Amino acid sequence: GATKDMGKMLGGDEEKDPDAAKKEEERQEALRQEEEERKAKYAKMEAEREVMRQGIRDKYGIKKKEEKEAEAQAALEANAEGSLTRPKKAIPPGCGDEEAEEEESILDTVIKYLPGPLQDMFKK
Repeated sequence: GATKDMGKMLGGDEEKDPDAAKKEEERQEALRQEEEERKAKYAKMEAEREVMRQGIRDKYGIKKKEEKEAEAQAALEANAEGSLTRPKKAIPPGCGDEEAEEEESILDTVIKYLPGPLQDMFKK
């Protein structure tokens, strides 16, 4: 009998169990079922905790983290409407050209009020 055991230890042919595949499949199914039961149990516990948390939030007027973030984002957008750092809007056509003309007319107006010798210097 000892020689059979030695053969197995050295990598010889092991006796094959005809029901081994069936037993392994049953074991895997049992593991899957236990995992599903565990997940269901923890999901139920988390739902109960969330109900309790919501009750506390309602009682003390506390908001969820997601609600706070949404309100903060809305406040930033509302404040950005009149802010100097808000994204630039498209300039209507023709607005950029008029600014150069206005600068020239302002310069001409200033030159008119300067004394004669200074006016001659600017005109050259």
